[in-house]
Amino acid sequence: TLNQAVEKMRGPVNTPITLTVVRKGSDDPIDIKIVRDVIRINAVKSRLEDDIIYAKISTFNEQTHANLVKQIDALKKKLNKPAKGYIIDLRNNPGGLLDQAINVSDDFLEQGAIVLTKGRNLEETQRSNARPGDITEGKRILVLINGGSASASEIVAGALQDHKRALVI
Repeated sequence: TLNQAVEKMRGPVNTPITLTVVRKGSDDPIDIKIVRDVIRINAVKSRLEDDIIYAKISTFNEQTHANLVKQIDALKKKLNKPAKGYIIDLRNNPGGLLDQAINVSDDFLEQGAIVLTKGRNLEETQRSNARPGDITEGKRILVLINGGSASASEIVAGALQDHKRALVI
């Protein structure tokens, strides 16, 4: 399985490993030598589309919130005038860390509940609220989702829609 293959490839950083690959249409296997390294996934890719800031969030990992804020700030400076609006692309985003979904939602909200988690007992109930500070300064937001948007991306889309901060498409 994929998980078994990944487990066999894991090891200390900067150590070599040889992968033997067998392909359809080729009789002989191919040996590929690589050096192990830490794989960093940049969860946010952003760009300017005329006067609109577009940000694609592919997953919610430990760096998502920080990368989003950093990239939006850089694009705002590059634009050198107020953006007309923002597009947050959550298509095919399978989710990730709850705290990052809360932080990303909070980036676009001034107040209100972001998510409420309920447990069997009252003490297991938690409510996450937005704090003042909208990085878009109240500009229009479009959130793109599809059938592959799940978990943390649903929390962000739902929170922004519930507070009438974004149109979800």
